Amino acid sequence: MAKDFPILPTGTIEAYINSAYQIPVLSAEEERSLALRLRDHNDMEAARRLVMAHLRFVIRIARGYLGYGLPLADLIQEGSVGLMKAVRRFEPDIGVRLVSFAVHWIRAEIHEYILRNWRIVKVANTKAQRKLFFNLRSSKKRLGWLTREEVEEVAAELGVKPEIVLQMEARLANQDLSFDGYDDESDESAMAPATYLPDLRLEPSRLLEREDTDRDQRERLYAAIEGLDERSKTILVERWLSEKKRTLHELADQFGVSAERIRQIEKNAMKKVRIQLED
Repeated sequence: MAKDFPILPTGTIEAYINSAYQIPVLSAEEERSLALRLRDHNDMEAARRLVMAHLRFVIRIARGYLGYGLPLADLIQEGSVGLMKAVRRFEPDIGVRLVSFAVHWIRAEIHEYILRNWRIVKVANTKAQRKLFFNLRSSKKRLGWLTREEVEEVAAELGVKPEIVLQMEARLANQDLSFDGYDDESDESAMAPATYLPDLRLEPSRLLEREDTDRDQRERLYAAIEGLDERSKTILVERWLSEKKRTLHELADQFGVSAERIRQIEKNAMKKVRIQLED
């Protein structure tokens, strides 16, 4: 029979990890029994027990990704999502232990989290780039900058062109830079873009250009509205340009039609205005 599992603390990450490691590992028979209860009866308590008993493996895998500079708590959280997906998809009759099946799902969720958060600018979009990202970063820890032979070796191993390896190597070498710098007097703060890029928003010619553009768009909008029939014009003005905008039902009462009819007139009027503005 499966063991009773404690409720994990919600304080520090250290307390969470210590508690997770206190949860006993399931035997093969206990694991199979719980998996069958989940599969055959949708037993959520069985699912919870399976997840809890395997949190230690999530923590172990998550710690392997600390080199990316992301919080361990977040890595564990994402890995736990992968574990829950694995538990839901686990088939106890195949004859493998859940931990072997779940590794792929745990790593996949952590990989997605790293790719979303490691840099402001996304470093990998395609499946090949994602695979290259993790493999190349691991290789560079051992080798530093790659020689041409090493580039070709990595490309052949991962089934991509050498140019793709070089592009990813360059991406990994770049660092995000805060526009405003940091609250210190470091060299990085002194070189922040905000210290040397001019602010052109209040430059006179740009202000004049923006005012001319706004005036032209406003004049064309009102000219397009003036070309509508009286009812369509009233509906558009009352719905979008008045200080106190009126509802479809209020306008329906005014014109003696249904709210749906007002919506149709509004839609057709906006279409005509849009065509006029695009000309």
